Amino acid sequence: MIGGALAAAVTPLRDDGQALDEEAIQPYVDFLAGSGVDGVFALGTTGEGLLLSNSERREAARLFVGSAAHRLATVIHCGAQTTRETVELAANAAELGADGVAVVAPPYYAFDDTSLVAHFVNAADACAPTPFYLYEFAARSGYAIPLPVVQRVRELSPNLAGMKVSDSPFDRVEPYLGEGLDIFIGAEALVAEGLARGAAGAVSGLAAAFPEPVAALVREPTLEATAEVGRLRSALEAAPLIPSAKRALGQRGVPVREDVRAPLRLLTDEERDEVDRVVAEWLESSSPAPARRSPPARSRGGNQVSPTDPLLAPEGTSRFPQTPSTAPSPEQRTS
Repeated sequence: MIGGALAAAVTPLRDDGQALDEEAIQPYVDFLAGSGVDGVFALGTTGEGLLLSNSERREAARLFVGSAAHRLATVIHCGAQTTRETVELAANAAELGADGVAVVAPPYYAFDDTSLVAHFVNAADACAPTPFYLYEFAARSGYAIPLPVVQRVRELSPNLAGMKVSDSPFDRVEPYLGEGLDIFIGAEALVAEGLARGAAGAVSGLAAAFPEPVAALVREPTLEATAEVGRLRSALEAAPLIPSAKRALGQRGVPVREDVRAPLRLLTDEERDEVDRVVAEWLESSSPAPARRSPPARSRGGNQVSPTDPLLAPEGTSRFPQTPSTAPSPEQRTS
């Protein structure tokens, strides 16, 4: 059963963002597995999924699932502009053995409820019985998924397990908490309130580079933990978040280059220096990685809300040799 803290992973790229950096995915997943999070949400907004070709997405999904090797729950985002592409990616993720499949509401066009229900149900059917998650992010889709759509998809798709909700403020999240699904909060500032209202966990873009404080926040959602996560998020978002996260990973010894897929932009020298300062200060003041839950069992659907599992023994933090970075890469702010 999937729950707790999931890192919305970056996708390692090379060659000025024009190719997957296949060799970096294993050590990156090793880093996440040793840093206290319970799972990885791959190829979403932070993962540049919609900027990659379908073949790149299939290969990256294979590498993330294989690298996790059941140490972490792996949810693969398969949302695309067309239903056909979405269905193909969802089926592929299920065949690879992903623990979950997520699909964002397709952007740009104005879709009525009937169109959206058909889109999501086709995607859920393609990956069944793998748990299926709706990805609600109105700022990126251009609209919120209507509650009647959620309810109808739930009626038609037994494997609809939950939603990732990246909206803000909390009154835009709250309606989805009443649907009896596992809700994962995307905005770190809302995690404590969401957990108090029954959310199953968080899927955090900050956790792509700083998994430890996000895992600590989900484990103990205190004001202090919320403030620490908010400070780090604000510091990284002073520049485009995706290249900032990749730069931070490199500074932490994880062999992830700063490359991003255009039209995302590179960091400036000043922005790069600021990210380096943030990482250095955090490393100097940070405590050991928080405990991680036991490896999640493979869940196959259902609409029950996941109970919060007790945290078990801590794992050590993996360290990797520093790998020189190529020019950093850009991005819009995201969760």
